[in-house]
Amino acid sequence: MTKVFIINGGQQFGHSGGRFNETISAATAEFFRNRPGFEVKTTNINHDYDLKEEVAKYTWADVVIYHTPIWWFQLPHGFKQYIDKVFTEGHGTGIYRSDGRSAANPAINYGTGGMLHGKKYMVTTSWNAPKEAFTLPGEFFKQTSVDEGILFGFHRMNAFIGLQPLPGMHFHDIEKNADVKRDLGQYREHLEHVFTNLN
Repeated sequence: MTKVFIINGGQQFGHSGGRFNETISAATAEFFRNRPGFEVKTTNINHDYDLKEEVAKYTWADVVIYHTPIWWFQLPHGFKQYIDKVFTEGHGTGIYRSDGRSAANPAINYGTGGMLHGKKYMVTTSWNAPKEAFTLPGEFFKQTSVDEGILFGFHRMNAFIGLQPLPGMHFHDIEKNADVKRDLGQYREHLEHVFTNLN
């Protein structure tokens, strides 16, 4: 049985109702619940949550799946607050033990104190920016990918706690030119590909 923890980081704030990430999160849960061999737990960062229960979900899961929009080139503040609080609660209780260094040699082994080794994670992001903003010469992101640019710190955060990445997916031009039916179809194909070959 593969245990999957799905986190909807699509915050309701300002003009954003969080609908796209709610849709993607629901599609993820449906995908796994309709297949034998998977067990699912979920969190929506807009709802009340108990910190100890969230730590327990991380330690329970074989795979953590994050869904988040990108606001001003970062995670939404509600999702970042969730991570700050849950990871702090998980210090020494399941998420990370330390930063990995020892007093004997403090210059090496930073980032090796995670407690979730052997587990995996996947992330989806949603953007107002079109994909061409990342790929075309002279465009805004200077041909730097989402994963190597904006999400670099997010990926290192997950490495710090011991998680290994699975291929993610990024949805572009959602605010002005969304095609949710197309995106859901491509996303389900992505899940099929990643989780059929997981083991």
